[in-house]
Amino acid sequence: MPPKLCQLCNETRAVLKRPKTGQHICRECFYYVFETEIHNTIMEAKLFSPGDRVAIGASGGKDSTVLAYVMKVLNERYNYGLDLHLLSIDEGIRGYRDDSLETVKRNQQQYDMPLKILSYEELYGWSMDRIVEQVGRKNNCTFCGVFRRQALDRGAANIGVDHILTGHNADDIAETVLMNIMRGDIARLGRCTLITTQGEDTIKRSKPFKYVYEKEIVMYAYFKKLDYFSTECIYSPDAYRGHARTFLKDLEASRPSAIIDIIHSGEAFEVRQEVKAKAKAQTTCKRCGYMSSNELCKACSLLEGLERGMGGLAVVRGRCRGLESGRR
Repeated sequence: MPPKLCQLCNETRAVLKRPKTGQHICRECFYYVFETEIHNTIMEAKLFSPGDRVAIGASGGKDSTVLAYVMKVLNERYNYGLDLHLLSIDEGIRGYRDDSLETVKRNQQQYDMPLKILSYEELYGWSMDRIVEQVGRKNNCTFCGVFRRQALDRGAANIGVDHILTGHNADDIAETVLMNIMRGDIARLGRCTLITTQGEDTIKRSKPFKYVYEKEIVMYAYFKKLDYFSTECIYSPDAYRGHARTFLKDLEASRPSAIIDIIHSGEAFEVRQEVKAKAKAQTTCKRCGYMSSNELCKACSLLEGLERGMGGLAVVRGRCRGLESGRR
C-alpha cells in the first residue's frame, strides 16, 4: 500500500495524524496549521497591542517551552511588537523544580529572552518541600496553586510587564470545567473558560493555547526538537485534578472532539444574577495588600495556618508583602 499523502498540501508524505482533526498531514503543514491556529486565537481575542511587555510563565515543561518558542516565532512573523520575557517560579521542590529551572535557563539562551526567577522561600518564607512536611500530600496542591498565582503577579510587577501568558492548553481547561462541575462550583464555571482574566489588582493574564490539544503540543515539541523537562511534579499524583484528567482521556479516546466540546459547554454557562449578587465585594488583604474578598487573601490565610502549626517558629509577618510597584 503506497504511503498516504498529506491531506493539506497533497505533495508530501503524511507523517502524523492530528489528534484534533484526524487529518493525515506532513510535518511542515503541521507546523503551519499549529502556529496559524494559535495566531488566529490571538487575533480573534485581541490579546495584545504593539509595545506590550509580556511575561511568559516558564516552568521548563512542554507547554511553557512550546509557548515561548511559538510566541517568539509569531512575534517575529506577524510583527506583534511585543517585548517578551520569561518568568519562572521556584516552588522549592528538590529533584523536580531545581532540575526544570535548568531547562528554563537554557531556553533563555535559546530564545534570547530576559529571565526572572522568584522563589516561594523569598516571597513567603516557605518552600513546598517544607509545606508538604507540615501538611502532608493530601492538600499540598492547594497551597502551591494559591502561592504560584500570587507569585506570578508579584514577579510580573517586579519586572514591569503588562501581561502574563500561561501554557494552559485545551485539555487543562476542559479538566477545570469538569472539576468545577464535580465540586458544584458554579461561580468559577463562568470564569474558567475565559481566555483572558484580570482583576482590579492583578496583571492581565491570557491562555493562547486555549484551543490547542496537549497531544499536539507534545508532537510539535518532538518534531521541532525543543528542549523541555518532561518529569511530572513529585507531589501531583494525589491531586484531585488527576481524576478529571483520567475521565477526560477516556472521553477523548471514544470522541476526540470531547475536549473542545466541553470547553464550548463551559463557555455557554451563564451565572444567574442572584448568584452574582451573593459574591463578596473585592477589597485588599490587610496583611499584604493583595486583592481579596476577605480580610486576608488566600495566600496569607494559608500562611497563618502554617505558622500556627509551627508554634513559635512563625514566619515573619512581613514576608507576604504587597506588590511594591505601586499597583495596590
